[in-house]
Amino acid sequence: MIVSLRWLQEYVDLPTEAAEELDDVLNRIGLEVEGWEVLEAGFSGVVVATVTEVVPHPNADKLRVATCDIGTGPHTVVCGAWNFEAGDVVPLALPGAVLPGGFEVGERTIRGVPSPGMICSETELGLGDEGDGILVLGEGYAPNGTDFATTLPYPDVVFDLEITPNRPDAMSVYGVARDLAAFYGLPLRAPEIGITESGPPTTATVVVEDHERCPRFTAREIRGVAIAPSPLWMRLRLRDAGVRPINNVVDVTNYVTLELGQPLHAFDQDRVPDETLVIRRAAEGEHLVTLDSVDRALSTEDLLVASPQEGLALAGVMGGEDSEVLPDTTRVLLEVAHFSAPHVLLTGWRQKLRSEASARFERGVDPELPPAASARAARLMAELAGAEIAPGFIDVYPEPVERAVVDLPAGEAARLLGVEIPAAEITGILTRLGFEVEGDGPFRVTVPTYRPDVTRPADLVEEIARLYGFDNIPASLPRGPGGGLTPVQRRLRRAASAMVGAGYSEVMNFSFVAPDDLAALGAGDDDPRSGGVAIRNPLNEEEGVLRTTLLPGLLRGLRVNQKRHAAAAALFETGLVFLAGDGDLPDQPHHLAFVAAGPRPGLPWEGSGRGDFDATDAVGVWETLARALGVEPSVEQRTDPAFHPGRCAVAMAGGAPVGVVGEIHPSVAARFDVAGRVAAGEIDLGALAAMAPGTGFDVPSAMPPVVFDLAFDLPEQAAAADLLAVVAEAGGPTVESAELFDVFTGGPLDEGRKSLAVRLTVRDPERTLTDEEVAPLRTAVAEAVAARLKGRLRGG
Repeated sequence: MIVSLRWLQEYVDLPTEAAEELDDVLNRIGLEVEGWEVLEAGFSGVVVATVTEVVPHPNADKLRVATCDIGTGPHTVVCGAWNFEAGDVVPLALPGAVLPGGFEVGERTIRGVPSPGMICSETELGLGDEGDGILVLGEGYAPNGTDFATTLPYPDVVFDLEITPNRPDAMSVYGVARDLAAFYGLPLRAPEIGITESGPPTTATVVVEDHERCPRFTAREIRGVAIAPSPLWMRLRLRDAGVRPINNVVDVTNYVTLELGQPLHAFDQDRVPDETLVIRRAAEGEHLVTLDSVDRALSTEDLLVASPQEGLALAGVMGGEDSEVLPDTTRVLLEVAHFSAPHVLLTGWRQKLRSEASARFERGVDPELPPAASARAARLMAELAGAEIAPGFIDVYPEPVERAVVDLPAGEAARLLGVEIPAAEITGILTRLGFEVEGDGPFRVTVPTYRPDVTRPADLVEEIARLYGFDNIPASLPRGPGGGLTPVQRRLRRAASAMVGAGYSEVMNFSFVAPDDLAALGAGDDDPRSGGVAIRNPLNEEEGVLRTTLLPGLLRGLRVNQKRHAAAAALFETGLVFLAGDGDLPDQPHHLAFVAAGPRPGLPWEGSGRGDFDATDAVGVWETLARALGVEPSVEQRTDPAFHPGRCAVAMAGGAPVGVVGEIHPSVAARFDVAGRVAAGEIDLGALAAMAPGTGFDVPSAMPPVVFDLAFDLPEQAAAADLLAVVAEAGGPTVESAELFDVFTGGPLDEGRKSLAVRLTVRDPERTLTDEEVAPLRTAVAEAVAARLKGRLRGG
């Protein structure tokens, strides 16, 4: 937003005009200055003159000869413009004047008539874009002969401010002036809003059908309007703020928008059917041609200001062509309303349209501002357009907003800022900013309606710090209880560290994926991973859904590595996935997924004979991950459409499934253009972390372990996880670990049988076990396997 120093000075008597100092102050109070520029009249030698006579040029049909009073006598020049007559006040460049661009005005003869100087247009003086005629200043502008440059609002300084989204109050010149007045401790002057109503009451009516999107709507009739260009001071002020002047009525609405931060819109009341405004949502298939001449297809979520028959304006964003103010307009229906910020934001996004109005409404305009803004605009229209203000101000405001009250504990500012600020100073700061303060600690603070961002004690402390000065707050260590990670956060970090330790590199992908990527996994319609939650405003149309699994992003990462000739790649990612739930928002579990392809990395002396990543690596990663979190892992063979049917297992923990591991199905890998076998897995990390036990410590035993192997002849359908569970249970508390290290089928085993070999580590914490003490354990394990899994000990 652009604000000028001279405009600010209308509301507060600033102690300095130094741009550098004001730049520093604005930045210190949280209004970031992106840049500033000094504005000056770009010409010299131009005086104010009154045209006393205009006659045709004797030798040219398109030229005229004008005689002007310049205060010291008559002065005659030739002019080609036809938009002025005798009695008009104009800027006259005398010989020797220098215009923008270094052009020096001289004396010359035009078709036989001497012309010492020239009457100037806006464009020639660098004051605007209107170059078709000369600049007419208006009756009584200034005494004849006055240096025209001294009548302009220059020199001036304009500051380009970056206003944060939480500060709607600062989206106006008056709001910035309020902050500066509070900083300097100076009084703040309000704009003049006094009006006089006359004539018959207004004939306009207003009907609000959607109070959620339009909590307040005001309207005022202004009649007898004479449409004309705005006076020069207003045109220059708007131009310097980046707004194009149009006419006196439209310029007033733009001026008040910039001045107070309250958007306004002027309708030609004679072009509003039935003189009735209806605030409603758009109908299905309804269209509106906005002021930018774009025919817009509307959503039923868009709010309209309409007549009983048709839409007239896109509420809070832009007016429509059918009711705009035109040169023949004589009656204006002035709208000043409060529209819901989220709905204006979404309408602007849907229509790909942003305006000065929507930029303010989407931040949250003060709901108590419309009456004052309406009076301010009406007053200016009466002054600049010769208008009459009709009695009967319309104000539809069924549920007035209640001002928020925030309790600020006595020591809260010191706790958060690390510096003691006297209670009287706290009260003074907040009072200067417009807050009402009761008490001297604790404080009961009533928040002004123009500060919707202040809702809690910390917000008040931020306001105190802005004016107290961040530079005045010494560096200190924070007081109070120390922060830190929650147990679940620590477990999540431990999981990531375990993956890095296993040789995997972490990647981070966007949460947006293409529907085709989810479909490429081959999941059925009843699979929660299919479909995905559609995004209303995707970064691009191709990636229009939220991810339901981390695997597509990782597989794309593998493809990138392979395209860049990486022999092997092992990647993992942790993050949220989004699954359709029963509520308004999707379920968002925290997952960890990994993929690996290519030759396994080996130690230098192992050479390259370790083979490629496969399903056993995926199971190993799962076991490493689970044990890093203190959870005992297991797997059960299952099928998953994204995985190879014979090389896939469900990851189990605590008797419950928490993920899937194995090898990616070759057809799925081919869809992602990934070559070779791909070890992969996806784990519900949130569920796994919740199972992890609290921090503890087991005293290690100093006694030596007994390690031995047992091979079992089992039915082919027997699961390795079931065997390990039976061995651990039958072996009792002395079994430290049981690990599967060999799987064998074929002769001499019978058909339909397989051999699973388990390595057991047993240890007593207090003494060394003998062979005689271990033998019964072997027997108990063999008997349990025979009874529960129909297995027999090989070689026993």
